[in-house]
Amino acid sequence: MDSMAKLNLWLESDYFDQDTKNELISIKNDTKEVEDRFYKSLEFGTGGLRGIIGAGTNRINIYTVRVASQGLADYINKLGKQDKGIVIAYDSRFMSPEFSLEAAKVFCANGIKSYLFDELRPTPQLSFAVRYLKAAAGIVVTASHNPKQYNGYKVYGEDGGQLSIDGSNAVIDEINKISDITKVSTMSKEAALEKGLLEIIGSKVDDAYIGMLKTLQVNKDAVAQVADSFKIVFTPLHGAGNKPVRRILSENGFKNVLVVKEQELPDSQFSTVKSPNPEERSAFELAIKLASENNVDLIIGTDPDSDRVGVVVRKDDGEYAVLTGNQTGCLLLEYILTAMDEAGKLPKNGFAVKTIVTTELSREIAEFYNIELVEVLTGFKFIGEQIMLRDEQGDQKYLFGFEESYGYLAGTDVRDKDAVVASMLVAEMAAYYKTKNMSLNDALIKLFEKYGYFIEGVNSFTLEGKDGLMKIKSAMAEMRTARYTGFGDLRVKAIRDYQNSERYVIASGSTEKITLPQSDVLYFEMEDGSWFCVRPSGTEPKIKIYYGVSDKTLELAQQRLENLKNSVLDVIKPLL
Repeated sequence: MDSMAKLNLWLESDYFDQDTKNELISIKNDTKEVEDRFYKSLEFGTGGLRGIIGAGTNRINIYTVRVASQGLADYINKLGKQDKGIVIAYDSRFMSPEFSLEAAKVFCANGIKSYLFDELRPTPQLSFAVRYLKAAAGIVVTASHNPKQYNGYKVYGEDGGQLSIDGSNAVIDEINKISDITKVSTMSKEAALEKGLLEIIGSKVDDAYIGMLKTLQVNKDAVAQVADSFKIVFTPLHGAGNKPVRRILSENGFKNVLVVKEQELPDSQFSTVKSPNPEERSAFELAIKLASENNVDLIIGTDPDSDRVGVVVRKDDGEYAVLTGNQTGCLLLEYILTAMDEAGKLPKNGFAVKTIVTTELSREIAEFYNIELVEVLTGFKFIGEQIMLRDEQGDQKYLFGFEESYGYLAGTDVRDKDAVVASMLVAEMAAYYKTKNMSLNDALIKLFEKYGYFIEGVNSFTLEGKDGLMKIKSAMAEMRTARYTGFGDLRVKAIRDYQNSERYVIASGSTEKITLPQSDVLYFEMEDGSWFCVRPSGTEPKIKIYYGVSDKTLELAQQRLENLKNSVLDVIKPLL
């Protein structure tokens, strides 16, 4: 069935509501738009769904959410775990409450109890709740830090981590068996409540989550020493972090937390920012203004579903600098390991985890403290898997994990990146350095002086629609077969092809087996010690290029990074 035939089916069937039909009527004569909305079904990937909100099979809407939920329900029922139930959370995005309820109604119609939060909650709290309530699975309706036109549907397994690759494939198989979108089972909210299949949850899980976070404090005394004078500006960027982050900071003794009022309340339009992304300085404009007016040393900002956190520090000249995800992660890693080491509590079997595109500075820190650094594919679910395999099921002790894209996790009661615990630890860390008359910027300089100046960069190219997807696939195929030996004046030492599970050494022509799961990623090790990595985004129509270099000074490292970027882009840009 072609795209226009699918559109007509949606227009003619009584199953679809009138608002959906009106939207489709408005674009019916736009051939390209019809093609983009119906040329395929919105794909359920390894993390779930993510797409533009709108009518059509290649959009996220109540109907595509129902299909995904039916597939997940069939998967859980086949496992015989329907009695354990599913936990459902959502953030502040447009249609998040509606999509969450639609999912619950499908689960309930399939005999699976649904625990639905009474209002928006952070993604990491969903992960915690799955474990706390001993549920079979969980979902959170969010598109994380994507622009306002997006929403998504992330699925979690009973361990509290994002659904495994095998689990995702099994759900995809069930979804593919659904030949008629109009036949998905559903139940009214009233009937589900009356039958006890739907339970609204809230404060009990909140209290348990906050109580768990308090056990992860590293240095309680530092906060008490500076509490009267230490000031923090916090912005939830209109998202789910507002209540839990402010609560944990208050209950941990921080007395002066200033909230960006314009960004305090939920707003699905994210009207005060271009994008609710704490990776971008523009998201912090209002926070920096408030901090400047109040002589504040630390700014913290969380994204809409509060799994990512951005940190802004004041420098000696009074200007504010946004830390990269790598910088914040390494500061936290150094802080946690130092504290444990000084207290004589650093375990010999401890380990930390980073992704393949995360800074190599973390490796230097791990080696200094003689702990193992485990490297995984991009995606926090792989960090969660290592916690399960090595800590929960093995004989090692998880200490900390992070990824360059502003995701961090301490503790094992959550199995995804957690901006609430990260906000707590960043604030505590800043207070600790304050007791030593240091800012976090001072601490970062000290870190570089100790280990070397490691800096990273990223280029991201968005290619919308069907044509964009084909260009990305074509570019990856070309790079995979070319086996480049150099980029500009830089020589390649080895190429890691994670899709073919091999590391190819240029000088010898030999190959080595890569044991990580297969993934459409190419990683280039350069002879001068720098590196870059190319990968399509798993959740957006983007291709990303990550870079990493190090040198004796910041200036030399910056020059090296610029040279690496230019040399690589000269080759890759023409492919796009």
